[in-house]
Amino acid sequence: MRVLASSAWLLAVLSACAVSRPGPSDWRLHGVRIVHGSELDLNTPQTSGMTRAAAVTHALAGAEKHWAGTVIIQPKAVTGAHHHGELGSVVYVIRGHARMRWGERLELMAEAGPGDFIYIPPFVPHQEINASPVEPLSCVVVRSGQEPIVVNLAIEPVEHPEEVRWVDPSHPAR
Repeated sequence: MRVLASSAWLLAVLSACAVSRPGPSDWRLHGVRIVHGSELDLNTPQTSGMTRAAAVTHALAGAEKHWAGTVIIQPKAVTGAHHHGELGSVVYVIRGHARMRWGERLELMAEAGPGDFIYIPPFVPHQEINASPVEPLSCVVVRSGQEPIVVNLAIEPVEHPEEVRWVDPSHPAR
């Protein structure tokens, strides 16, 4: 009897937590959203040396679990050190040459170019650098949550960072 009562309770809890999918009549209100380039929102936390613009947020697109936007870093610019709290970030380089530094004193460094993805885990202090003296660095950023968390840090970077190349057994060095 106790097992049946526990099972009924568990089913009730699971039913209450279930996410309902909109029916066909709701797709107009709960379907695909297009956020045009002219609609990007600059009213988002900023870090020196870069310009962030929000595109996919709850307000602009009805998103509940993701944030996406653009980042432009001018030629030769170096951003301030920062992290995004509990949020993980994925950066896709559209144009330009990104030099990423990270670590307690920004002692680690890697570079990425057009078509490359950069993953930044939660709470990792990092800094973006536009390695080009003439071309803006243009990227798309996707974060794992809606909160606009940007924690700007006062970090004195090491003079010569260690270059890190990610190599795993499935993807040997090029």
